[in-house]
This record gives sequence, C-alpha cells and structure tokens, in this order.
Amino acid sequence: MVSSLFRWSATSLVLSLCAACAPSGRVVLLPQPDRPSAVTVTTPAGSVTLDSPYAAADLGAKGDIRPVRLSDAEVRSRYPELVGLQPPPPQKFTLEFQPGTSTLTPSSQAELDTVIAAARARSGGEIVVVGHTDRQGAADANDALSLRRANAIRDILTSKGFKPELIDPVGRGEREPVVPTEDDVPEPRNRRAEIFVR
Repeated sequence: MVSSLFRWSATSLVLSLCAACAPSGRVVLLPQPDRPSAVTVTTPAGSVTLDSPYAAADLGAKGDIRPVRLSDAEVRSRYPELVGLQPPPPQKFTLEFQPGTSTLTPSSQAELDTVIAAARARSGGEIVVVGHTDRQGAADANDALSLRRANAIRDILTSKGFKPELIDPVGRGEREPVVPTEDDVPEPRNRRAEIFVR
C-alpha cells in the first residue's frame, strides 16, 4: 500500500493556481480528515515541504518559493471551486464475527448490502479492512484470525466486482479492543472488522 503521507489523491488535493498575467502561482495543501498528508514543492531555486493543513507556497516568476500560511476561511473564500473537488470523508462500517471464526454474525451479514452500496457510491475508491479479535486464545493465533477476518471481507467484496488491488486487508489481532477486557474474556464487540470506504 502506498504510504498515506505522500499519497497523491483528491483528498490531499494540492491547489496549484497560475495567474493569467504572470508566470507565478500558489500551491496549497488541503487537510485530509483521516490521515496526514504532505507535499514537497520544488523549483530550480529551491524547495519547501508543506506538511500541515493550509500550508502554502507562493511561486515567483523566477522560480523562487515563499512559504505562506493560509486559514480555512481564506482558502474557502478564494478557491471555492477547488475546495469543492474534495471527496467526502471516508465512511466507517463495523461488522462482527462468530467466536473463533471468520464467519459474520447474522446481523452483520444483513449489513453487508449497506457496506457494498457505500463502496459502490465511491468511484475508484480505496477500501481498507481491519480485522480484530477479542482476547480469547493466544496472541499469535489472534493475529492470524484477525487477518483471516479481513481477508474474508475482501473476498466478499471482490466477489461483488470490486478490484482486489483497491482493497487493503489488515489484521490487528487483539491489540485495539473496543471494549478492554482481561485475557481470555470473550467480548463479541471486539470480534469485528472495521471497513473504511474512501
């Protein structure tokens, strides 16, 4: 998976505007709601890295770069059309599993149509599936089970026509419980897959 820090996407849209009357421009880094982003602007005269929301670089006619800081209100006021190109924030869905398996519970099976409809509504979007377990069993076995759960969701989505290269399955084992418990305590809410539709 491409590092999200330098991934070029509409979500980390870089505004590059050139004035009609002069060979100068501005690059503005817009925020991403779910992950950090950064871009390095380079000209023959130097470079500057923009790594915080609304950081900007003004480009001079001779390639000089001047860092500037803009506000949300200023960017929305000056560049409303470009800000409007940003895709909506990612949607998150949670599906739960039967104990010790990669089989969805009946209620989560019923929610699959909602997940699929949301994913289809995002043209060319990326889907991240993060599998989790409760704390029953050994940690290494839970790591493997969480990845099987993520892969099971990926398999369902690919069987519905989604491109496998756009689905990133990840296993987190018992590391990120929704409900913290002692070891070997069953907790149905921790037996889950989180699906992020971008």
